[in-house]
Amino acid sequence: MTPTDLIIPAIAFILGIITAYLVFRQQISAIEGRARNDLERWKLECTNDIRKDSVNRSRSTLKGRISEQMAPLLPEFPFASADARFIGNPIDFVVFDGYTQVKDENGDTISVVLVEVKKGKGRLTREEGLIKKAVEEGRVSWRTIFLKDEEGEEGSG
Repeated sequence: MTPTDLIIPAIAFILGIITAYLVFRQQISAIEGRARNDLERWKLECTNDIRKDSVNRSRSTLKGRISEQMAPLLPEFPFASADARFIGNPIDFVVFDGYTQVKDENGDTISVVLVEVKKGKGRLTREEGLIKKAVEEGRVSWRTIFLKDEEGEEGSG
């Protein structure tokens, strides 16, 4: 075998590899182009649906928050609305049940009730459940904190 006999198959082999690479590269470019077109089509088709879903979820959340704040004014709220103080997070209200009557000198006891308002079949979050458990187990306390006045002395209270 002469060196020229090896050169022709080597050149043919290299040309074959180059051709295969170019064909493969062209096929990949075509697949990428189709994928880009599919993505753009999907974006156009689904953008309106995604926006509508987002608006509906936002509207639902807003309605829930409004309902929570308006709860003391609704007939199913079992406490005097004037006794309720909205907190919002992690619970909705602290109700000082009987406070209005005591203030008007028509009562002599006040109960403190933590109230969470749910619409429909809503469930307590993990945090709300832990707060409920703390109250039920009596892990509730009172603390008065005295701040120092401008002269550095504790204020009277």
